Amino acid sequence: VLGMVVRREREIREFVKTPFYRVIGSFDVPDHETAVIEAEWRAVEGSRYFGTPALYKENGFKEREKAEELIRFLLEGVDQKEGPVCRIESIEKKKEKKNPPLLYNLAELQNDCSKRFKISPDETLRIVQELYEKKLVTYPRTDARVLSTAVAKEISRNLNGLSKYPMAAPYLKDIQAFGNYKELAKTRYVNDKQITDHYAIIPTGQGLNALSSVAPTAHRVYDLIVRRFLSIFYPPAVYQKVAIVSSIKEERFFSNFKVLAEEGYLKVAGVPKGRNTSAKGKPEGSMKEEEEKESGADGAEEEQGLDTALFEVIKSLKKGAVLPVRALNIKEGETSPPKRYNSGSIILAMENAGQLIEDEELRAQIKGSGIGTSATRAEILKKLINIKYLSLNKKTQVITPTLQGEMVYDVVDHSIKSLLNPELTASWEKGLNYVAEGTITSEEYMQKLDHFVTVRTVGVKGLNNQYQLRACYDHAAAFYKRGRK
Repeated sequence: VLGMVVRREREIREFVKTPFYRVIGSFDVPDHETAVIEAEWRAVEGSRYFGTPALYKENGFKEREKAEELIRFLLEGVDQKEGPVCRIESIEKKKEKKNPPLLYNLAELQNDCSKRFKISPDETLRIVQELYEKKLVTYPRTDARVLSTAVAKEISRNLNGLSKYPMAAPYLKDIQAFGNYKELAKTRYVNDKQITDHYAIIPTGQGLNALSSVAPTAHRVYDLIVRRFLSIFYPPAVYQKVAIVSSIKEERFFSNFKVLAEEGYLKVAGVPKGRNTSAKGKPEGSMKEEEEKESGADGAEEEQGLDTALFEVIKSLKKGAVLPVRALNIKEGETSPPKRYNSGSIILAMENAGQLIEDEELRAQIKGSGIGTSATRAEILKKLINIKYLSLNKKTQVITPTLQGEMVYDVVDHSIKSLLNPELTASWEKGLNYVAEGTITSEEYMQKLDHFVTVRTVGVKGLNNQYQLRACYDHAAAFYKRGRK
């Protein structure tokens, strides 16, 4: 875990920002004064810039001059009275369903509480343990995000109990009307094979009187668990989407629009807050998914959420329609370094440590356990903070290494490098499985473990690398000068 945080910090330090320049077109919709479509130019096949070294990805240039050159080309020979126009090449309409998420396991809950309430995984575990002891929720130390068949059969008890919880009451009327809680066992939220010791964290529907004795934050955590639980009985949210490709000369511009058509489970879970609320169309992606993150956008699809009336206007457009070009602008962006871990995302990274492993077999082995268990991950993080290898900003929950933590990392990196990688955890875990299957004996396993420890220890004793480590220290120490935060 220390290795993951130090490596991320060093990636951020070494990151060099790359500027890029996108061309954004603003197109008027005839007979609708307020309706403006914003579209992003891309160098797709047929473009004069397709595959050229001037590009930064397919929808941006490395230099502003090239973006200016593109705009000049697009405006060349334009009738001054008529002004520039674009033509709609294609318009695609579709519906997209978004299912309610799986239930909370401890890691997911810790991640959400870190983001929403800025509390540490350790604090989340303490709160949910208290809720469990007051019989308000089920056992918290679980890796499962589904329920067992046995629990699904009795789920009406949990729902009936929640009818006395004021927040849940109106939603329970909906759930009663839907009636699908009777078929819960047939859904993706029930799977006996995905449960080892304990099923997902859900409200019991009992002990509601005890809520008056818990702190406000604990009440909010309980509320979060209840909402996630109730949402699985709701239908999917349905979005209507429109994708438009328009052209000026042989150059293509792309825009995506979406509107929430059916609220579905978002009625109880809450509609995600959009970044943009203006009544304009937005280009479909800023430098695609990777660059979305780099340029600070929210996700892979930067679709504009529109009010329904304007969406109907967009939907009414036809292929071949000609739209006046209001403006062609250059939008400058720059790549951003990777984000630091916060106390929630590090827990998820620990749970999914298999994603850091390239070897398929080892990745399959570590799946479902990762680094630590649901019971120990918060403690691992807490220990690293207590022994001052890592630092936790309590306001933001962002995690960074300390100078001491970086030194420990460098010492291990220059002596027993494998201790810093999840592959080691996976390979020993794999060996334990071989013992359980009878492929090897426990004596053989212990011999290998003894050999590993002995060889690495002898190797470390034979090292004479203090000068090398001194250079590592001097380099890292420059980032920890007094007065710097």
